[in-house]
Amino acid sequence: MKEQSGDSPRKKKSQGRSGKPASLRHAYPDFGPLERETPESKPSPVKRSSVKSQVSKKKKSEQVNSSTAVDEQDGVQLREDQLFANLKCLSDKLLVSLQHNLYLQPTPIQQALIPVACQQQDCIGQARTGTGKTAAFVIPILEHLIKTRKSTATLPVALILSPTRELAEQVAAESRKIGQLLPYRSISLVGGRSVHQQKVQLHEGGEIIVGTPGRVIDHIRQGTLRLHDLEFVVLDEADRMLDIGFLPDIKRILKACPEQRQTMLLSATLPKQIEELARQFMKDPVRMDLSGTSVTVEQIEQFYLTVDHDRKFRLLVHLLKEERPQQVIVFCRTKIRAHELYTKFSGRISMVEAIHGDLQQSKRDRAIRKFREGEVRLLIATDIVGRGIDVSGVSHIINYDVPEDCDDYVHRVGRTGRMSSKSNGRAITLVTREEGNQLTRIEMRINRMLQEYPKPNFDLTGPKRRK
Repeated sequence: MKEQSGDSPRKKKSQGRSGKPASLRHAYPDFGPLERETPESKPSPVKRSSVKSQVSKKKKSEQVNSSTAVDEQDGVQLREDQLFANLKCLSDKLLVSLQHNLYLQPTPIQQALIPVACQQQDCIGQARTGTGKTAAFVIPILEHLIKTRKSTATLPVALILSPTRELAEQVAAESRKIGQLLPYRSISLVGGRSVHQQKVQLHEGGEIIVGTPGRVIDHIRQGTLRLHDLEFVVLDEADRMLDIGFLPDIKRILKACPEQRQTMLLSATLPKQIEELARQFMKDPVRMDLSGTSVTVEQIEQFYLTVDHDRKFRLLVHLLKEERPQQVIVFCRTKIRAHELYTKFSGRISMVEAIHGDLQQSKRDRAIRKFREGEVRLLIATDIVGRGIDVSGVSHIINYDVPEDCDDYVHRVGRTGRMSSKSNGRAITLVTREEGNQLTRIEMRINRMLQEYPKPNFDLTGPKRRK
């Protein structure tokens, strides 16, 4: 990448006094119930002039929380035309199960996709991350099972493919939750789990299979997963599966499925490869684009800070001290960087975990579980958790490294400000001098300018080098 001249991607170097490194223990004194300061107590971020004319301001998106518990807590009265029952395509059995688990008010993607999917049409749903895409495809599958299956099935009726183990298991858990009062079973087929146990579950039978492409192919090869009765195929987070390199596996699986089936494809973005995949394996799909012109939830406050590489860690400590997040994910570009940060923090503070591809599955599971249950406040991660992990307590995202791909930024930031969260999130990206072009590309991708975060009282950049 061509290096930009100047001390900052777009601003002159800030002048500040140097100070001693902040104490990590002072940054997180005891991991008690910390609340970040109110916006009035912080100086306003510096406004910048536009870099590209294509980046424009948008209105706040109107998202509704599907949890009736939150609605009741806030005293919001839901109108009849806002309820799942108003979709007029769901049976009483499913509506009772939805209400039992506090699914009462559909999100925009659910309102658009569920009625079409219940008509057995192929669907392509594009929506921003954290907007309820999982329930949008699980609900039509359960409705079909209620109408057509009088007893439990031995062979699977629906196959849902997800890019990562964590996401696949989360989708399986949500399908069980939505159908808690129904007799249907969901089986998770992912790597890092006992193959023997998965074979036992498949032998006992289950209607819904949720898995990663690699493990699904393993069971197809061994004859333990038979697709003869399959009626649904769902490609969840399709763009991420292609990013990881699963396209050949996906094509192989789709070719093994019956031609007479319903296919649903859900994604936050629709690159050219997905369009080609849809043309090859879907039949006149109905397209629903709920992403709008902005691919990130606009309630999320998004900032950047220019910093030299050797001062990043000190700035990170400062941000943790200033923001006092309820829960925060710090994203790194590499496994080595994530491990280095974890090593620096773990010896000095508690309630910190790391998750990346080199960790054993059991350790990854434990880290995610502890984070979801609130036992961990600081999670250091690579993009392995950048898709679909829904933890309502995440108040902050810090991009320690600028992501290589603009879409990875979208999915990182989408871990906060989610439907299940009661408050808007904050995302802060640390940018080195050489990464100004990458920051501009991100702004172009999300159609939004990032504000500069208020600078700390120490120098973030050293003197400019002479050529």
